[in-house]
Amino acid sequence: MRAHSSYHASSSSIRPEYDDLILNIINYVYDTPVLNSKLAVETAKYCLLDSIGCALLALNSPACTKLLGPLVPESSMPNGSRVLGTDFELDPIEAAFNNGALIRWLDFNDTWVAAEWGHPSDNLGAILACLDYLHRSKNIKIHKKIMIQALIEAMIKAHEVQGVLALNNSFNKVGLDHVLLVRIASTAVSSWLLGATKEQACAALSQAWIDGSALRTYRHAPNAGPRKSWAAGDASARAVRLSLLNLKGGMGCPSALTAKRWGFQAVCFEGKEVSLERALSSYVMENILFKISYPAEFHAQTAVEAAIQLHPKIINKLDQVKNIEIETTEAAIRILDKTGPLNNPADRDHCLQYMVAIALLYGNLSADHYEDYLAVDLKIDALRTLMLVRENREFTQNYLDPEKRAIGNAITIIYKDGSRSERICIEYPLGHRARRQEALPLLMEKARKNISSRYDHERTEKLMDLFTNPNFLFQPIDCLFE
Repeated sequence: MRAHSSYHASSSSIRPEYDDLILNIINYVYDTPVLNSKLAVETAKYCLLDSIGCALLALNSPACTKLLGPLVPESSMPNGSRVLGTDFELDPIEAAFNNGALIRWLDFNDTWVAAEWGHPSDNLGAILACLDYLHRSKNIKIHKKIMIQALIEAMIKAHEVQGVLALNNSFNKVGLDHVLLVRIASTAVSSWLLGATKEQACAALSQAWIDGSALRTYRHAPNAGPRKSWAAGDASARAVRLSLLNLKGGMGCPSALTAKRWGFQAVCFEGKEVSLERALSSYVMENILFKISYPAEFHAQTAVEAAIQLHPKIINKLDQVKNIEIETTEAAIRILDKTGPLNNPADRDHCLQYMVAIALLYGNLSADHYEDYLAVDLKIDALRTLMLVRENREFTQNYLDPEKRAIGNAITIIYKDGSRSERICIEYPLGHRARRQEALPLLMEKARKNISSRYDHERTEKLMDLFTNPNFLFQPIDCLFE
């Protein structure tokens, strides 16, 4: 009796065309004009100023500054890419990490929220590193004077790639961290800035998808910690590295996303397709969210604002409080709903109950409120134990609506005698496009305050004046580092 043999179909070695998503992103970055949107250009200017201010403020944090400089001691690069607010001159890969970590450290600047969330300004780590490298290079073949206009154009494109990918692709639901999108957007834009051909850019972008993604472990209890503050810098540095590698002629993986069994979609995304909900243009920059008042994760911004309004009504009645009802979005619950001990500042600034408790107790919220010396206040945890967090489905619906992108929270205090406070409901945070004009003067003052935490008055005003200069776009990028 003959033994039965089993055969499997051999894999074809014929290389396909690049996945449509890779081609769409690269064609957008290389071919689509974006400076024709006055709103996008103006918004990018504020985004850049805000990011520089946040980076300079982060220089006051020892936990951040100990990570800066060359990774290997005494390995600086003369005339290399500069790091904001420091004397470091580094290779562009390490500079991308440094600037990226500084900009993101305090979680205090622009934000994008949709099915996925994140901070498109994280791409500035890579963009600044690449452009300053080109601007200062002694290599005659690549040396050229770089104007701020090039930086603004790159920002709009990086924001768009990251933000549109976030609209309908929820990587966090499968446990992946949103810095994946920083690596994707920064790789596409860095390749373009560094002069790669489209083929080289596609190769680099395919490798960025092949990298998979960091897990969200470091953002959630019990593992929440400072990696969430440098993860974006790490992603932007990886993007610059992939771009530079493929300038040397690296080979891409054309079906990086769609390959059966081995592609990103099959391995990392439960077989779902990664897609673009809308055509790439300048939508994200035009609708970006600014953090104006509070260094709080953006899903909590309106909750903090509501709690501050309730502060004077509750502060003398703390012993009479039975419960604190918080209505919020499904996304906020997934990211920020935490009970139990909070072990460090990174843990606290991603806890909805902690931020609301601080706002109720102090009538304010600053970066200092996350530090250990203040977190020992027993009244904070006492209030946290009284909080009842639930989803308001209307808030979630309006959050996902592309015409609204609301981020609603509502708070009601319930007292032991059965009485209730006024329900304070805020749907649009300060810094949302719906409140943009209200926010811009405050954004300028925030930037001035942050910059002056590191620079003297003369240097602060020089930088502020740069951003009101009618010829701002045509100033050399040196102005940002002087």
